[in-house]
Amino acid sequence: MSLSRYDFPPGFLFGAATAAYQIEGAGFGGCGPCHWDSFAATPGNVIRAEDGSKACDHYHQWPADLDLLRAANMDAYRFSTSWARVMPDGVTVNPEGLDFYDRLVDGMLARGLKPFQTLYHWEMPSALADQGGWTNRDTCVRFADFAETITERLGDRVASIATINEPWCVAWLSHFIGAHAPGLRDIRATARAMHHILLAHGMAVERLRDMGQHNLGIVLNFDYAQPASDSPEDQTAAARWDGIFNRWFIEGITKQSYPQIVLDGLAPHMPQNWHDDMPLIGQKLDWLGVNYYTRHLNAHDPAAPWPHLRDAQGPLPKTQMGWEIYPDGLHHFLTRLARDDVGDLPLYVTENGMANADLVQNGAVTDQIREEFLFAHLAATKRAIADGANVQGFFYWSILDNYEWAEGYEKRFGLVHVDFDSLARTPKSSYHALARALARND
Repeated sequence: MSLSRYDFPPGFLFGAATAAYQIEGAGFGGCGPCHWDSFAATPGNVIRAEDGSKACDHYHQWPADLDLLRAANMDAYRFSTSWARVMPDGVTVNPEGLDFYDRLVDGMLARGLKPFQTLYHWEMPSALADQGGWTNRDTCVRFADFAETITERLGDRVASIATINEPWCVAWLSHFIGAHAPGLRDIRATARAMHHILLAHGMAVERLRDMGQHNLGIVLNFDYAQPASDSPEDQTAAARWDGIFNRWFIEGITKQSYPQIVLDGLAPHMPQNWHDDMPLIGQKLDWLGVNYYTRHLNAHDPAAPWPHLRDAQGPLPKTQMGWEIYPDGLHHFLTRLARDDVGDLPLYVTENGMANADLVQNGAVTDQIREEFLFAHLAATKRAIADGANVQGFFYWSILDNYEWAEGYEKRFGLVHVDFDSLARTPKSSYHALARALARND
């Protein structure tokens, strides 16, 4: 598929994304423990009990990694600032952590990369996890304190600030399914986390607005929900999944309400007087980040408790994660959000990518399947723009192979291969293909 930056509107930004815990390494630079450390140390949670203590050692190798972004002709870099590095106990500021991110942002600017910052990409300081984490309302206040502290240092130089990355993962995946830290399977904890993560967003936005920031957004992930059959029961199951995964968070912000199809299950477990928080949650955004990877086919499961659904096997080609490759879903969400939720608000595709079992052979990595995946999703983005969605940028996930959470170092999403023993970086064929597509004529 032949696409280049000139197939997109002038000023459209291309970049790649990472997350602090997945690439930096921990246990040095004053970084404190986080709940992912203890989750990974618990048998059965993570492949080979691997954690992010080493990761890609981006903390020390960041200049070379930024050079890789620049050499790929990218315009921007989406990174996250670790709460546990900036405030090791969730409260006390670590000057070394602030200094690291100061150097990192200056390094981006020196290379002509726009810094797109994410405040929270899942590394809850252990001291706050001990107090209930996202089930505890006080954590929202502590998060606003963190947002203020890091923004006092970086806010004058970053192009954008996202409060939270993927609240569905923070709340549902981590408290109901139990697949991510803190690994709970508790509907009451889930209901509180589903609400408090948005309340933390609202408190942070309020605090940063008072500081004069006008580049604030949130990054939501979306999963295309389709019924496994034409039966009314499966259609209801898909609607319920759409409500849980997709509608809850965006409608909480844009409509200051939660979908009733989800409240049918969560309402008895919600925090007291949660309705009173909705105006704070529903403050105006400056932009919205859209993460999209796949679709799921939803089937009604009468034997299961609420939400009474299960996944059905889909027929499409799948990534190493077992996720179906479905680019039309990205077009669907970009146009649906513009139509139903945000109007002409700027949208960014903040994550899109695929895991593949990549190998270095004769000093190179050939990953044509990722090239096809990437350009198919760029084409879906281009169609969404033509259909009226105000999409202003696209960030591939990820620039580097990294620590893939509960999958450990098993799944590789990067444009650049990382040998996790030697830490050698090897750009893949997808990296080179994207670099050619983003080359400028001037």
